[in-house]
Amino acid sequence: MVHTLYDALVAVAVTGGVLTFADLGLARRIEGAQAAQAHGCAPAGAASLEIAGGCAIFAGSESPLTQAVGLGVNGAVSAAELDELESFFHSRGGRASIEVCPLADPGLIEMLGERGYRISQFDNVLARSLAGVEIVITPRVRRATPNEADLWAHTVGRGFFEQNELSTEEMDVGRSVFGMTGVLCFLASAEGGTPAGGAALIVTGGLATLFADGVARPYRRQRLHQELIEARVNEALARGCDVAAAATAPASASQRNFERQGFQVVYTRVTLVK
Repeated sequence: MVHTLYDALVAVAVTGGVLTFADLGLARRIEGAQAAQAHGCAPAGAASLEIAGGCAIFAGSESPLTQAVGLGVNGAVSAAELDELESFFHSRGGRASIEVCPLADPGLIEMLGERGYRISQFDNVLARSLAGVEIVITPRVRRATPNEADLWAHTVGRGFFEQNELSTEEMDVGRSVFGMTGVLCFLASAEGGTPAGGAALIVTGGLATLFADGVARPYRRQRLHQELIEARVNEALARGCDVAAAATAPASASQRNFERQGFQVVYTRVTLVK
């Protein structure tokens, strides 16, 4: 019997091209891609640390990019590694923030609890098999061109930060994603060609990670987000990927949109802070 969130992944017994089972192998692929993604989007001047099978980024004490991801899914995490991780954050004036997969080594959760960490956030990780999936037309979505970093960062930032005017630091978050090696960025346009939303995709070992989704509030409920998902699935198929994955806030509109496109929740990732 599964007693807690951390005991096991949920089996997904479905048909029609979606995942049939979520296991440790899938979790390792997703978390490994997440760690590579975090390392790749670290902005200029950010500090990074590869540790315990994952990656830690410090991009400023208030930056959403400042966190550790992917720890413990490939084996035990030692007390010395946690000491090093905490020192990495604290020496730079930041608090330790660690995303933990429920299939990470159980000792990691125990040690974090003993050190006074608390839960600050949950994110549902969704995935779907791309076997048998067909390419669909997405007329309102296009690839962003290399000279559209500011346009993409502002368009996505309007949706992510829920405001029209963005600070330099908020724009830098989007610019850092746009500048990642291997990232593919997409823009969605509303009627009249107005930039209304955007998102990103990166491929790691046949796994397509869909991330950085944002649609400005005036343009929501127009199916733009679903079309952004479809466009990235199209790209994943063209690049030979066998699985696509994404993470959303639990029970959010974003989660529902991914589920409409055949994704299913495979586990819930928890963020712990000290």
